[in-house]
Amino acid sequence: MNNSSASGILGKPNALLAISVGGMFAGTLDLTQALVLFGRRVPLAIAAGLLGRQAFTGGAGMYVLGVLLHFFIAFSATAIFYGASRKLTFMTEHPLVCGLFYGMAVELVMSYVVLPLSALHSRGPYELREVLLGLVVHMIVVGLPISFSVWRLARHNGALAS
Repeated sequence: MNNSSASGILGKPNALLAISVGGMFAGTLDLTQALVLFGRRVPLAIAAGLLGRQAFTGGAGMYVLGVLLHFFIAFSATAIFYGASRKLTFMTEHPLVCGLFYGMAVELVMSYVVLPLSALHSRGPYELREVLLGLVVHMIVVGLPISFSVWRLARHNGALAS
């Protein structure tokens, strides 16, 4: 793949490619770690966030809905990072640090905003160990794949990093 096709036509940043790759990597890594840590019912819990507790008895359709919602969130988080990086250029100049902080931000928003507002109304009290585990995991499996995908595939100057 040459530089012009990877970074977009005429050297413009390729938003769709960066968001697709970042969202797919972050979504896959995050779902995999959640399945390992919390078991195979994780997608049902995600669907229950939208539809309520009845999603836990829904079967294959609810499972698929949970997976789709999970990836929708991952792609949305990547699109938000991409959009912010267009104005805040330091985000693509320092993908390691910004990715780690972005992963923390995603975890905090999900735990303290999205989950309490969801149909499950999930709220603390949270144990410090769980909070720290969630932060570290999301820094690595969400923040870094997103930031490095945007850094690599959608730089302002359109050139790919070596």
